Amino acid sequence: MKKIVLLIAFIALSVSCTDDITGLNVDTKNPSTTKSEYLFTSAQKALVDQMTSTSVNYNVFRMFAQQWTETTYPDESQYNITTRTIPDNHWTVLYRNVLTDLKAAKKQLDAETPASPAETAILNNKKAIVDIHIVYAYSILVDTFGDVPYTESNDIEGHPQPKYDDAKTIYKDLIARLTADASLLTSTDSFGSADLIYGGSAAKWKKFANSLRLRLAVNLDDADHAYAASQITAAVTAGLISSNADNTNLQYLGAQPNTNPLYVDLVASGRHDFVPANTLVDKMNTLSDPRRAKYFTLASDNTYKGGIYGTGNSYTNFSHVSATIESPTLPGTLFDYAEVEFLLAEAAAKGIAVGGTAESHYNAGITASMQNWGVASADIATYLARTDVAYTTATGTYKQKIGEQAWLALYNRGFEAWTSYRRLDFPVLAAPAGAYNGLTSVPVRYSYPAKEQTLNTANVTAAITAIGGNNLTTKIFWDKF
Repeated sequence: MKKIVLLIAFIALSVSCTDDITGLNVDTKNPSTTKSEYLFTSAQKALVDQMTSTSVNYNVFRMFAQQWTETTYPDESQYNITTRTIPDNHWTVLYRNVLTDLKAAKKQLDAETPASPAETAILNNKKAIVDIHIVYAYSILVDTFGDVPYTESNDIEGHPQPKYDDAKTIYKDLIARLTADASLLTSTDSFGSADLIYGGSAAKWKKFANSLRLRLAVNLDDADHAYAASQITAAVTAGLISSNADNTNLQYLGAQPNTNPLYVDLVASGRHDFVPANTLVDKMNTLSDPRRAKYFTLASDNTYKGGIYGTGNSYTNFSHVSATIESPTLPGTLFDYAEVEFLLAEAAAKGIAVGGTAESHYNAGITASMQNWGVASADIATYLARTDVAYTTATGTYKQKIGEQAWLALYNRGFEAWTSYRRLDFPVLAAPAGAYNGLTSVPVRYSYPAKEQTLNTANVTAAITAIGGNNLTTKIFWDKF
């Protein structure tokens, strides 16, 4: 009997043996494929999280725009962004967490074969919406660093050390892609509930695409006025975000890990690292701005008081971020109606035919911001009537008028507040006395990631030469003045 058992075991072993052992590499407990919807949702949330976060490891744009400052550790408001490798983290999130998933989703969608005209329309919508997100991510990378990998990016097998493309060339290609994407979008469905922002509404993504086209063209104007003007008017004709109902908001949930990242940084962490900056609070006090109660709390002396920008501050002595902003369900915003109106005001002030006047769009931008924050209509009217706010009587050129009011309206949207400041040079912001490495002006870009400088040395070196240096003061190509 023992011999029979051994014989059976030997036969079984012989049958099971094979030269092909590749099956041993298959993880039978985890899926090897996924759906385009899952990839899209993951990338979309990672993108909004990055643009919303105030983690000093990832996003310090509120400090660069001098809307917030720090308490115990003022490093980032003093422009030290290398100790925590902030450029590396920003770069990694956008290239790895966002663009990799979006391009994988696009590849899956390209492989689908729709069975009907209706399915074809839905598939085209999905492809366009994915590409719009890709364009947005690249635009943020360009506006942060300047020249970046584009045509060879996210291709580890074909281009493990991707070249850096010219930023202006990238910009124009992004505008062309947005134009094509918007033309593909129809009124049919797309991602449905997998789209955390617009619930699959192709009509709203079309407005977003045109509005992003407007933003890029306005940024470009000082570098290529004729081209920018034509793109601005075309974007307006194609249809923009036209009310706060169109705002590009991702609605967060009440429980981690799906809360607004600000809730994690400001509340769940138990830390008190940030207070509103005096640069912003003082300006709003001067104007008796009714958004103060929406943006901040009162300080212990019953006034609105900002911490001294770029120094250590006692958390208890100053106004704090409002309960609205600390809410776990506060939406994260990529674009809003107020920004559209300020972009149109700027274009109109330069003589570009966008319909309306610089003054009408300026007033609409202020109104849109205040309505979005729940300011009463009577308070909005009072504010617009102030001689230091009204477009015809406020101090300065159009750049100062629009720049200062856009900066106030873009509160809690640090990246675009910083971009508006860089483009218009208003409000006037000064580097703090203790700025890192003796900087005497506010940064206008991030330096390239340290890892890129180590792993992709030749291409980074070429990019640094092309843009004129790797400093925080090296201007992005569109920042001409």
